[in-house]
Amino acid sequence: MRLTLLAFGLLTLATAAPAQDLDAARRLAQQAIIVDTHIDAPGALRKRWADLGEEQPDREFDYAKARRGGLDVAFMSIYTSAAQDADGSAWQVAHQMLDSVEALAQRHPDRFALLTSPKDVERLRQGGRVLLAMGMENGAPLGDDIANVQRFYDRGVRYITLAHSAANRLADSSYAAEKPWNGLSPFGKQVVAEMNRLGMMVDVSHLADASAWEAIRLSKAPVIASHSAFRHFTPGFERNISDALALAIAKTGGVVQIPFGTAFISPEAAADMQARYRARQAFNQHNANLRAQGLPVLDEAAFERDWAPQHPPRTSTLAQVLDQIDYGVKLLGIDHVGIGSDFDGVDGELADGLRSVADYPNLVAGLQARGYSEADIRKLLGGNLLRVWAAVEAAADPARASSGQ
Repeated sequence: MRLTLLAFGLLTLATAAPAQDLDAARRLAQQAIIVDTHIDAPGALRKRWADLGEEQPDREFDYAKARRGGLDVAFMSIYTSAAQDADGSAWQVAHQMLDSVEALAQRHPDRFALLTSPKDVERLRQGGRVLLAMGMENGAPLGDDIANVQRFYDRGVRYITLAHSAANRLADSSYAAEKPWNGLSPFGKQVVAEMNRLGMMVDVSHLADASAWEAIRLSKAPVIASHSAFRHFTPGFERNISDALALAIAKTGGVVQIPFGTAFISPEAAADMQARYRARQAFNQHNANLRAQGLPVLDEAAFERDWAPQHPPRTSTLAQVLDQIDYGVKLLGIDHVGIGSDFDGVDGELADGLRSVADYPNLVAGLQARGYSEADIRKLLGGNLLRVWAAVEAAADPARASSGQ
């Protein structure tokens, strides 16, 4: 059946699906606790500020959309790039992003609240608040100081994606051709142990396989993949998780959170993304060589001008997201799959029908149509992640010190 979008982003079937089916999906989305482990609103705010307490037509996350979609817990991505790691600004950028999330909650205490423990979800979401939790995407802001894990914990960070698009001081990236650590660095091993001690979730999304394996092996608490689709659908794309790694995560008691971005769920788009990262790394290395020789470097904008026309945007569908969930449930069991959309983080290249946080009811309707029970849908929407978070918290050192909690 062909899918079209209504103005509010809610899906309707071209062959006129019964209105009561969509109404039932909306009701369940409002009643269930929805936890999305990866929303890049802080990065979008750094590019152009907007008051997310009000509806913003150019944002995929804001309060009005979140309430329409039934979102309860939004993990704000505290993302820093490999370039910011290289120039030493990652620590500063991370704190600025944390400030922006705190400011949002302070500006609209009736609409948002900061969330640092799964124990507080029911209490804080009363009155229709959207709860803002924090996940750090890329461990670069930690620098070389293990004490920074505690400092960011005290600021509310509850998971760390150990690396992103390039190897850092902790781990290797899935995107990079070079893998200097072939696992975790000595510092990365210390960071995993410190995260376990504090009760922070260890996130292996974006990691090279060897790094992910070592993080899973070393962690004494359940591990998550905060926004990783299954490599089964995108052979050769290391950014997506292999079956063996996913099974190892499930064995820890952890969860694999499925993203909605086209680049992760479309084989063609995944191939484009992998090729782009490799080409960009080669371009940067060429410029570094030129610079070392005292020669003029190539214009940075030239790379994008040459790349974009040869690689037009791809499309993806809600059905492809549902296929990912089906595959994960069959592979891992219903208790080990969830959602980590990547809203505001993929330049709008998202599955049709899942364009913003208003659209979770479309996902619910699709799950209902595929025969999932209400209890299982509640697990997928957020119950599984909250269980894992609680287990990580319970495994923490009860004597851990805190300067901010």
